Amino acid sequence: MLRLLALIIPLGLDTFAVAAAVGVAGLDRRDRLRGSLLFALFEGVMPLVGFVIGAGLGGAIGSNADYIAGGLLVLLGGYMLWPRDESDERAAASILARTRGWAVIGLGVSISLDELAIGFSVGLLRISIVLAAILIASQAFLAAQLGVRMGARLSEGLREGAERAAGVVLVALGLAFLAMRIL
Repeated sequence: MLRLLALIIPLGLDTFAVAAAVGVAGLDRRDRLRGSLLFALFEGVMPLVGFVIGAGLGGAIGSNADYIAGGLLVLLGGYMLWPRDESDERAAASILARTRGWAVIGLGVSISLDELAIGFSVGLLRISIVLAAILIASQAFLAAQLGVRMGARLSEGLREGAERAAGVVLVALGLAFLAMRIL
């Protein structure tokens, strides 16, 4: 359970950071709720997809799965720490709250790729995916609600700091998984 919570906390920080950037756009109440529900849906389903892939590979690669899961967490955390232009992700998240039809799927997938990677790691680590998906979707909804409501009041630096903190936690978690496996 501790492993699972350690995976979920950085996702909440990342979701909060993206949702806070959306909150700057000043969405009305209906779009805030719709956007939060869409965040929860996509961020709850993508780990399931990653889990199916990770569990299949985890069974095939056996004891090396822990090394790969730890390495993937380090890579995901490093990606979150890498300086990049996040305007595309923020624009996609902002549009997601207002988009209808098939475009929702493409936008939802684009902002929840980190959950896909976490699901893959959950599959490799043999953690309960049902519990993981429920907790990830729940944190996504709560973090998105907080983010869109507080976004206009938060500085850009604070929003970016939340995402950097998520990256640091994932790198540390991946290194801890690797250290436990090696020692």
